[in-house]
Amino acid sequence: MRTEQPKMIYLKDYQAPDYLIDETHLTFELFEDHSLVHAQLVMRRNPERGAGLPPLVLDGQQLELLSVNLADQPLTDADYQLTDSHLTVQPKSETFTLDTTVKIHPETNTALEGLYKSSGMFCTQCEAEGFRKITYYLDRPDVMSVFTTTVIAEQHSYPVLLSNGNPIASGPGEDGRHWATWEDPFKKPAYLFALVAGDLWCVEDSFTTMTNREVALRIYVEPENIDKCQHAMTSLKKSMRWDEETYGREYDLDIFMIVAVNDFNMGAMENKGLNIFNSSAVLARAETATDAAHQRVEAIVAHEYFHNWSGNRVTCRDWFQLSLKEGFTVFRDSGFSADMNSATVKRIQDVAYLRTHQFAEDAGPMAHAVRPDSFIEISNFYTLTVYEKGSEVVGMIHTLLGAEGFRKGSDLYFDRHDGQAVTCDDFIKAMEDANGADLSQFKRWYSQAGTPRLAVSEAYDAAAKTYSLTFRQSCPPTPDKVEKLPFVIPVALGLLDGQGAGIALRLTGEATAGDTSRVISVTEAEQTFTFVDIAEKPLPSLLRGFSAPVKLSFPYSRDQLMFLMQHDSDGFNRWDAGQQLAVQVLQELIGQHQAGQPLKLDQRLIDALRTVLSDERLDQAMV
Repeated sequence: MRTEQPKMIYLKDYQAPDYLIDETHLTFELFEDHSLVHAQLVMRRNPERGAGLPPLVLDGQQLELLSVNLADQPLTDADYQLTDSHLTVQPKSETFTLDTTVKIHPETNTALEGLYKSSGMFCTQCEAEGFRKITYYLDRPDVMSVFTTTVIAEQHSYPVLLSNGNPIASGPGEDGRHWATWEDPFKKPAYLFALVAGDLWCVEDSFTTMTNREVALRIYVEPENIDKCQHAMTSLKKSMRWDEETYGREYDLDIFMIVAVNDFNMGAMENKGLNIFNSSAVLARAETATDAAHQRVEAIVAHEYFHNWSGNRVTCRDWFQLSLKEGFTVFRDSGFSADMNSATVKRIQDVAYLRTHQFAEDAGPMAHAVRPDSFIEISNFYTLTVYEKGSEVVGMIHTLLGAEGFRKGSDLYFDRHDGQAVTCDDFIKAMEDANGADLSQFKRWYSQAGTPRLAVSEAYDAAAKTYSLTFRQSCPPTPDKVEKLPFVIPVALGLLDGQGAGIALRLTGEATAGDTSRVISVTEAEQTFTFVDIAEKPLPSLLRGFSAPVKLSFPYSRDQLMFLMQHDSDGFNRWDAGQQLAVQVLQELIGQHQAGQPLKLDQRLIDALRTVLSDERLDQAMV
């Protein structure tokens, strides 16, 4: 039982680890009433931390220490210090090995964190700090190691023995037991460790990478679910191809595995090469699952696969940087789903969810920045702000730099930091360096909580043929900060003429007119943009594609909303205008009912819907 009081942890107090673990060799002996974990850690002093040999403090919880050897020498009780949460030893040299054996009890681990047994199967969940419940370790994401894992169990009950990496050896043991050894050649932090042992059935396939490497694909499920895996397998292969084509990221191991477990306390987990899913996130059969269920499986499979690069090969330095892997990967899986299905409908779904749930989080007592400054318990920050708003922040970088510039930045990020644990600042720096851009003010999106408000007003000068839009941004106080500095808000927009056609846009001072849709950056508390050569007063289409996670206000009339719904070339804004118009009409009908008046439906909503329904050129899913 832990006795110490929880304490606040601050980002500003981050320090690199005193020691590093180059190699981790694990042997698990699994039994029905306990398990033994033998760990050999090949360690060295971290050169970043200077000279000297400070004590080595390892994390550990709910472990029974049976033996500890330092540099092949057994230690007695007097040679180390043991508490509820740490094992402390004193190294004698800058490089050394540490061997420990501990007893743990997966069969009574109801927290489903660390190694646990449920429904006759052994399984792990180590993010964020579950590995310390398996063995004594430096359980922090900036300690990355190469893992070799041997699993030993009774063969009849546990015929399948899995861990991270590639299988390198297996065989029979004594007394009806057997063993399997897995080697992961890529450095990873302990939170990405995985182990599964059980009686599982398997669906197999293969994938040929862009360099003609053959990768074995396996989805393991409990026997009753074997007929519900094909859609997940198809989704996996689509994800692998899309990541090659869109980000240039090739899968790196000889085998990729998904295990679907009925008793899993998260939706899914991206453990290197061995993703563990709750069964509900994998299983779908055409006869019984809806289109939405199929799309959900496709998206979750893609999300966890994409983590192989954005989270595994390049991981986060500390848990304050959680959005570095999660926000970026949500952005990546959203792009995949948009390409696989209707891009407009995917954007509508994402924004509707953000407005309904994340905006509420921003407005409540738990409001926090995408990169928080402090936490007591890291599990409290697996939030919509870190994931969904974090994705929107990455999306704004994509909008500001363009698709080509963003790809250059992501290529540099992956190449520069492969095998490293890094920060949100490192991600921004790669985007800046690849594009010669300055995103220093943009980084406020990572440090300031709350949903910005963007009020827009217009002015048209018929004689000068100029049209001006004035933007005023503000952000309400949040528990962490009252005064907010101006954000960088990318606003995608267009101007429509009287026939609904887009007008070629040219700002004051620009030599030639450009496209009918463009992005402007609002960087000040109040800022005016003036367009020239505007022959008639236009109707602005603002925040196209919901180009920034803000609350936009513009005094649209019902006639203008109807016009946008009928003519806007941006599918998201057509939908959004329709939502606003429909809500106004419904509120009017409610008012009529409350006043005892006959109900009269505004014909403009009917006309706008008729236009949308009869336009066969439109995306049918959006319609």
